[in-house]
Amino acid sequence: MTMDCTNGMNDAAEINSSVSKLSPVQTLTPKQMALVSDIVKFCDVHRHDDHAVLVIEGDAGTGKSLVLNTAFTTIQMESRQNRGSPLYGTQNILLVNHPEMIKLYRNISATVPALRRKDYERPTSFINTMHKSGGREDIVFVDEAHLLLTRSDPYNRFRQNNQLEEIMKLARIVVIVFDPRQTLKFKGYWDQDRLDALLGSIPREVVSLTDQFRVRARPDVMAWVRNFCDGKLTALPAKQDFDFRIYDDAETMYQDICRKNRQYGLCRILSTYDYPYTLNGQDHFIEAGRFRLRWDRTQPGHPLPWAEREDSVDEVGSVYTVQGFDLNYAGVILGPSVGYDPKNGCITLDPSRYEDGAAFAGRDHMKDAEAAKRHVMFNAIFVLMTRGIRGLYLYAADPALRIRLRELCNTRH
Repeated sequence: MTMDCTNGMNDAAEINSSVSKLSPVQTLTPKQMALVSDIVKFCDVHRHDDHAVLVIEGDAGTGKSLVLNTAFTTIQMESRQNRGSPLYGTQNILLVNHPEMIKLYRNISATVPALRRKDYERPTSFINTMHKSGGREDIVFVDEAHLLLTRSDPYNRFRQNNQLEEIMKLARIVVIVFDPRQTLKFKGYWDQDRLDALLGSIPREVVSLTDQFRVRARPDVMAWVRNFCDGKLTALPAKQDFDFRIYDDAETMYQDICRKNRQYGLCRILSTYDYPYTLNGQDHFIEAGRFRLRWDRTQPGHPLPWAEREDSVDEVGSVYTVQGFDLNYAGVILGPSVGYDPKNGCITLDPSRYEDGAAFAGRDHMKDAEAAKRHVMFNAIFVLMTRGIRGLYLYAADPALRIRLRELCNTRH
């Protein structure tokens, strides 16, 4: 059973490729164009300084990565093609820790003459290469800096204490996208206080993006999602063109996502990390009632990110495969770790039922490990709920939460 909480769709735009959403030839809004100009000016002003940092803030879906890559492309054009530019000849690179995102950036670079595949790298590879060579870049851009490691991780060949700290040692200017609401692991645990402490007295500037470009909905939809991820279950958003639905049955939700995918493309099922998954080459399944579908398969050599592979409509994506990507419709399974307390009217989280054990590795270094666990889990939910441009579908595995969501839907105006 589904509770249809929408008035239907009209002419809201859909997406067909995430490449187009981050391409530096994409049309920008006046605010985004102004921000790109500010980033280039910041790099120009501080090009002779020993250190300077520019922080780009904003919610998921506000266009941070698009602005970052457009500014990076502009600077690479100045560096390689404009001999009269003060930035001509500068050595610059863009780093991103997300393996699916670096595929996307490198695919984009093939379409822009001023860019090279080697302009995009993983932070650990960059840090180790630069330490070995003794070199230093002029400008380093970092997308999703909230995913940078904040402690040593020998398994991933990072042996220093903090990736951002190392990057700042290896560059004159650092431009970062930072959103502490998207921190997903203890080994890369960030909040505003930690960033402020690290930057200290280094010259810096903070700029913000506020306009929502991914979730094509009225502000009450994002407000509801933020409240949910703060533990508050409030009245559902008003009925509108954005297709927001609550489901009693995950299989029905999946079938609806498949229909939307045939119509628009880029419609996928996602889930919180509440179902077993092991990197052992075997398929692992999510089961909820009559719903049964395998987790996303790892295909490191595939040229397309998970969201754009045609076969991924028959898989369930995790926060790690969709963070940073846009979908037209997202069907989100809230697994058993996400519950509801009727007495206090709030969302509850049970970290013991969260299957992403790696997320909590290194808890001995946390001041309040239990609070940090809940922070990470809510962050993952926020990422999942903010993927869809045209619609968000929700199914809750927990009976109490499912009943309360149904009640809210039945009273929705």
